[in-house]
Amino acid sequence: MSFLFKTSAMLLVASFFVMGANQNDIKVKITPNIPYMDVDVMGQPVRIMRIQDTKHKLTNSYVKTSRPCPPFCVQPFEPFKGVETYGEYEVLQFLKNEVSNNTGVLVDARLPKWYNQGTIPGAINIPFPILNPDASNEYLDQILPILGAEKKNGKWDFSHAQKLVVFDNGPWCQQANRAIDHLLKLGYPKDKIKYYRGGMQYWQILGLTVLKKDQ
Repeated sequence: MSFLFKTSAMLLVASFFVMGANQNDIKVKITPNIPYMDVDVMGQPVRIMRIQDTKHKLTNSYVKTSRPCPPFCVQPFEPFKGVETYGEYEVLQFLKNEVSNNTGVLVDARLPKWYNQGTIPGAINIPFPILNPDASNEYLDQILPILGAEKKNGKWDFSHAQKLVVFDNGPWCQQANRAIDHLLKLGYPKDKIKYYRGGMQYWQILGLTVLKKDQ
């Protein structure tokens, strides 16, 4: 499927990436006791850690503070009652405990042009428009089985659906919320969906590892 870009076809982009790095050499840790986190991404080990240059500053579009609203409006912390909101630590734990064990999917709900500029390691790109619950949407029969859903007698059964964490650009972006809204209207269980509100902006502000599509 052209809209799903495999993580294995992406390059790791980080100012500091040494798989054999001594923990004592790491000054910018994730938590006091976690210097980095190793996760399995499609059978390949990936180390997620923070940029070690303490003078590093963002120079991309995520330093921008003001975007026209609509459409770039501040998103609520809990846009859907019953859908839990995650922070960066919870996303990291999800990658290590769920994605690495094929029991969860990290969903980048942005349009491909955003995804190609960089995403969280282990995320797959499922742009929010292709989750539109309209019966004429031909992509649903391709996408939902990837998430563990089964079609029975013309209806979707989510009994064995994967746990999801859905994200976009950040608190000013509505793409993740639109994706979650589509999933809920399709019948996806609320307790199997998590919303990472910080998105790529907060991920990069914290200097965490970013993957870019191989050019």
